[in-house]
Amino acid sequence: MAPTTSTLGNALIVEIPNAVLTSDRFERAEPAEGIALITAENLPDNRVRIAITGNDVPPAVAVRSGLQSLVLGITPGIAAAEVTDEEAINIVVTAQKTPEDSQDVPISLTVIPQQTLEDAQINDLTGISRNTPNFSFFPTNAGGSDFSYYSIRGLNNFNFLVSQDSVGYYIDDVPFDFGAFLDVGLVDLERVEVLRGPQSTLYGRSSPAGVVNIISRAPTNVPEFRVAGSYGNYNFRDVQLSYSDALIPDQLAFRLAGAYRARDGVFQNQTLDRSVGQQEQLLGRAQLLWTPSEEWSVSFNTYVSDANNGDPVFTRQDADNPFETFKAVDGFVRLDSNTQALRIGYSGAGFRATSITARRFSRQEVLAGDSFSPPLDLARSNIDFSSTVWSQEVRLQSPEDADRFRWLLGGYYESRGFDVGNDAFDYTALGAGFFGLPAAGQDRVIADLSRTTYAVFGQVDYRPIEPLNLFAGLRFETSNFSLDRQRVFQTADSVTVTNPRVQEQDSSSQVIPRLGLQYDISPTIMAYATIAQGYRPEGFNYRADTADIRRYQEEITWTYETGIKSAWLDNRLTANLSIFHNNVQGYQVLLTDNLGFFRNVASADVSATGLEFEVAAQPLEGLELVLGLGYVNSRFTRYQNPLTGVDFNDNRVPFVPNITYNAAVQYRAPIGVFARLELQGYGTTFFDDANQVKQDPFALVNLRLGYEWQDYGVYVFANNLFDTRYITSGFQFPPPNVTAGFGEPVTYGVQVRAEF
Repeated sequence: MAPTTSTLGNALIVEIPNAVLTSDRFERAEPAEGIALITAENLPDNRVRIAITGNDVPPAVAVRSGLQSLVLGITPGIAAAEVTDEEAINIVVTAQKTPEDSQDVPISLTVIPQQTLEDAQINDLTGISRNTPNFSFFPTNAGGSDFSYYSIRGLNNFNFLVSQDSVGYYIDDVPFDFGAFLDVGLVDLERVEVLRGPQSTLYGRSSPAGVVNIISRAPTNVPEFRVAGSYGNYNFRDVQLSYSDALIPDQLAFRLAGAYRARDGVFQNQTLDRSVGQQEQLLGRAQLLWTPSEEWSVSFNTYVSDANNGDPVFTRQDADNPFETFKAVDGFVRLDSNTQALRIGYSGAGFRATSITARRFSRQEVLAGDSFSPPLDLARSNIDFSSTVWSQEVRLQSPEDADRFRWLLGGYYESRGFDVGNDAFDYTALGAGFFGLPAAGQDRVIADLSRTTYAVFGQVDYRPIEPLNLFAGLRFETSNFSLDRQRVFQTADSVTVTNPRVQEQDSSSQVIPRLGLQYDISPTIMAYATIAQGYRPEGFNYRADTADIRRYQEEITWTYETGIKSAWLDNRLTANLSIFHNNVQGYQVLLTDNLGFFRNVASADVSATGLEFEVAAQPLEGLELVLGLGYVNSRFTRYQNPLTGVDFNDNRVPFVPNITYNAAVQYRAPIGVFARLELQGYGTTFFDDANQVKQDPFALVNLRLGYEWQDYGVYVFANNLFDTRYITSGFQFPPPNVTAGFGEPVTYGVQVRAEF
């Protein structure tokens, strides 16, 4: 939260963005000596305005964030810093976009609010995952990562040739897709919500593993300027800016935000005698918000990102110095994207309506050489592909004050074009001999894939008796998909068509249900149970050379979940537990060809059983404790490699740590001292179907210390404080040697921030 304050006569006005009162209006006359009146009311676009009128002069106010709440300490005639708990009048509002508190939502849900995002310096999906049980996000390595692997509850995107992800990523209602396009920087965030389990009856895009919902800060009605700058080792530099104001008070406002982040490479290339794997990113966001009346809101949001990173670096897992490499060629990873979205919202007495129209373009270019010692320069990966996604989502739903009966009906359209301009290996003469090719040249695939998806979805919630809520949802989804591809081998003198042009198209559809109930054991304890289906459609693999492996099958997941959410000690302690089981049929698995390159997609069955446990506490004023634990046993129950005949039954699914955990202790003292200590850990993680490449359990420790004034702060930080060495990807090449990408080494620096 970032409330803004102003005065009007004897009244102090506090405006809180992204908050909703549980009732339409609150009013209390003469609540304390020196205070004549307190009123609170909802404003358009999920804002709350609180007016505190003093008898003679405006009162002072101190703002404190609580668990799912905001506390205003109000005292007449006393400076805000002197307000104590005994003197304060506490007003609590819900810090959600709907009046429903996250503790009342029957979903395994992790919410990371704005203050935590800033305190923990979370500005990417890796940081989000490390604060979320059973969510892991692995960039290829600490250099210029060309692809990011993730998993939620045992379902991953290791099969990156498949066109639809198992997790729905949303930034301000815009769906993001494909692991190569997820390396986006985040800036000026309001909060992050991670929903685990299938989310297909409330969201536009079908998401069998879960949803990561990222919400940026909204425009404000008063001027607001924020700036932060950081500098650290490896010449790390980070500058963030945001500015918001009203063009027409209470009607038209805007917000601008941007960031520049860069760092020298953490790898030392002995062959080229310089550091490699550098990172550089420039990103910006602009939003215009128009609220012509209390019922209507119209916003236009645009996002631009341009990243230019170094060559992904892989070294031997058993190397004495994993950050030493011998690359003959230093390549690059370039990713640029831009997004435009128009959101129209209506909130009336009888219903609410939302329309979201979005366009997203992404392009990635990669040139990557080998990392052998001594440098062999056998081949270079040369990739250039882009994606354009148009989407339209429309939702009609019951009004916010609906109690016993709530409903939602939605429609979704998506058109996705995936253009593979070049997916090639450039073989040197030495590489051609090594891989048995006739001559040096480029082995190249050119392809166009398209998919058009139509879906209708809905859910109803009904309370037959006060403590019991029954809900049921249904989704129908159909898609048309096509492939146009060709493979050639090009030398300096000739072009040979090694695989003729193929043009195919087809369609698929599925009905996707969700059922559940929740029971309020007490006002602060709730239990729930759900049965939900997840679905990933079938499609074409653009890298496949033969018809028998060109088409991959649909993937269907049944998830069974039960959980309990509780709050204690006036919400100073929350404890949530969920237990789940995923039964996956047709799990889309990625295979390598006889040269060790990923070209094929097979079908398997998977069983994943686990739990999430989260605790948050505020035992003392300013002291916060957080603990998250995730466990999942995700294994193949039917899987035989169709190319080699090797049986992988009962093997662990790759890129799925069996344990994830996060803990944080944070203290913010009234005198301005700030301290935060984090522990983030992973259990055993395998990186291949054969379970031959693995990372043993490891933990990372982060520390941040600082001193804060009302509008300023100075901090020092250290991430991976003890310089733990761990891998984030790996493969056997050449067997039995393991070539791996390593995670970030210790990084440290200083940060200065200010707000006006």
